[in-house]
Amino acid sequence: MSNTITDKTLKDLEFDAVLDRVSQYSQTDLGKKAVLKIVPIQNKELLLDQIYQTNEYLSSFINENRIPNHHFEEITKEIHLLGIEDSYLEANAFQKITAISQTVREILLFFKKFKEYYPTLFNASDQIEYLKIIDDSINKVINRFGEVTDNASSELKAIRKEINTLRGQIGASFTKALNHYAAHDFLDDIRESVVDNQRVLAVLSMYRKKVKGSLLGNSKTGSIVYIAPEATLKINQKLQDLIYEEQQEIIRILKILTHEIRPYINLLIQYQEYLTHLDVVAAKTKYAQQINGLLPKISKEKKIVLRDAYHPILLENNLKKGIKTIPQTLELNQQQQIIVISGPNAGGKSITLKTIGLLQVMIQSAILIPVHERSEVHFFDTILTDIGDNQSIENQLSTYSYRLKNMRNFLRKCNKNTLFLIDEFGTGSDPELGGALAEIFLEEFYSKNAFGIITTHYSNLKVLANELENVTNANMQFDERTLEPLFKLFIGQAGSSFTFEVAQKNGIPFNIINRAKKKVERGKIRLDKTISKLQKERNKLQRTSEGLEKEQNKAKQQTSNLSEKELKIQEKLERFQELYDNNQKMLYIGRKINEMSNLYFQTNNKKKLLADFMKWTLIEKNKYAKLHKTEKKTKSQKKQQKIDTAKVEKKIEEVKKEVLIEVKKIRTQKNVIKKQVSKAKTDYLFKVNDRVRLPEGKTVGTIDKIEKNIATINYGLFTAKTNTNKIELVESAKK
Repeated sequence: MSNTITDKTLKDLEFDAVLDRVSQYSQTDLGKKAVLKIVPIQNKELLLDQIYQTNEYLSSFINENRIPNHHFEEITKEIHLLGIEDSYLEANAFQKITAISQTVREILLFFKKFKEYYPTLFNASDQIEYLKIIDDSINKVINRFGEVTDNASSELKAIRKEINTLRGQIGASFTKALNHYAAHDFLDDIRESVVDNQRVLAVLSMYRKKVKGSLLGNSKTGSIVYIAPEATLKINQKLQDLIYEEQQEIIRILKILTHEIRPYINLLIQYQEYLTHLDVVAAKTKYAQQINGLLPKISKEKKIVLRDAYHPILLENNLKKGIKTIPQTLELNQQQQIIVISGPNAGGKSITLKTIGLLQVMIQSAILIPVHERSEVHFFDTILTDIGDNQSIENQLSTYSYRLKNMRNFLRKCNKNTLFLIDEFGTGSDPELGGALAEIFLEEFYSKNAFGIITTHYSNLKVLANELENVTNANMQFDERTLEPLFKLFIGQAGSSFTFEVAQKNGIPFNIINRAKKKVERGKIRLDKTISKLQKERNKLQRTSEGLEKEQNKAKQQTSNLSEKELKIQEKLERFQELYDNNQKMLYIGRKINEMSNLYFQTNNKKKLLADFMKWTLIEKNKYAKLHKTEKKTKSQKKQQKIDTAKVEKKIEEVKKEVLIEVKKIRTQKNVIKKQVSKAKTDYLFKVNDRVRLPEGKTVGTIDKIEKNIATINYGLFTAKTNTNKIELVESAKK
């Protein structure tokens, strides 16, 4: 996409402030510099790739597969030296190159392992070629402390061995001289010191001529002189020669190593650029985490749907101050192509305008934005802005002249894939003439099918917005009672400027306000008054609507709760009804059987009992048949039913056999228990106050006295005597 988002637009929207905040999350200096150079991306495929990389990196914060650390030391100077023929790198420079190579290797392996989680980041890493030869070549020569190893060459190994031998000799000869002169009391209490990295004897000044060696210095007071022993000096001279040879051999080795690494200079450049890019992505992600930024839906259709959109800079500033930030919600589409926002000053019109523009520039720079997840964005080729009181002092242009020049650019660049944002549209000149020209500009933008948002106080623009089909009025809500801004955008109605009301609130006397009203045309006052009145009515309706909505939600919740309770009660009633029906049926059966059995006990007529029972059974069977009518079945169905019935009967027989076995076991157990109980009763010795009854009776009495196995039982109204063998215990007397 051909991008014409100018530096002026980025400056108007304070995009540099966002970049400054993002840069603070970079781990490297190169990353910080790269962040500060971010501009909206022109190529749509590249833009989508960058956005998805940032979004994938953000997802790593909430899953277990955290992306490895990408921190690195800059090697720009080392890369520059590699490009110069016959130059060589120091040992610590190779250590930095190894560190970068190892970091790249670790990240490439990570993205290869988790490419399903991070497909876009993997694709970016897959373009990088890791060569093990760089690390291998350096590790043969440089150790992990950034020093050339002894095994880098046989010459270096031999030189260092000899150096170590000489250092040992120097130590021995110095110790010998130290002990000798100490024995003669020529030395100070400190005995020795170090001068120019060389051990020296601390000799008392009075004995300096008695100590053989080279004088290298003295103390501040002059009481001590520092002398290097003669024997040590001779060996030390050899040592210095060997150290020089060692340094020359190291330089030779480093030159060879530099020559080996030089062919991979482009790969090292790629490594550093990749890690810098990853640092930029990580910084964007950490900033998104701070402002609750996310990736909204990217719409192929030309429309913007921003829900709960926050201005990121305002959001962070308010968070520090502990102030709540009011989000904005609006939509631009083919049916709502341009929005004209009106209302009083300091009501939030400009910040709303900047919020939309800044979020659009951020998403087109692959920076995630603080909006609701159901928001939608579209990429525009051109974003044009005219925000703030711009004066061109350099070209000696007034505000209005500057704005006219800006409008000329707008008319030239504006097309169907343009988003324009104009603050205080038409101001800077005579209200009537400037307003008329602003109308024409608005009609031109409208005819070019551009999307846009403008803020204005001009009544004619509010009227025009109402007349054009796809242009909508909007206003920043204002509390008419306190005359305080609510910072909420309301789409669908123009807003009053509340000019005189705000003046009144700020202490302007009534007589001055009334005189000002008389100076203004009656028509304009009436229009502004009407708009103000409509806005007040709309605010009342909105508050009422919000109250009704809350009550409706509350009623819905209560209805839902009642419905749940009603269902539970209904289920319980159905269960109780079923239980009641079953109980009634059992009572009916019990009564019927009881009637027939009583009749049988009286008449002892077995035939009549069987006849009555069969008659009652047939009546019940007919009732059941009527309630459970069965459809006529075909021969095959009947046959299948017989088979099924046979299977069921077989299964029942099997169950019966199993049940009979269990019943026999239970009967046996019961008999045993019965015998135990009977024995316990037989062995029981009755005593006074035991509650007892006759085996065939139901009446319970209390034993008053026992004489020779004859118990006198008190039944309350009367007493009776019987043998203790003929009574059974109901309850033992309480002790």
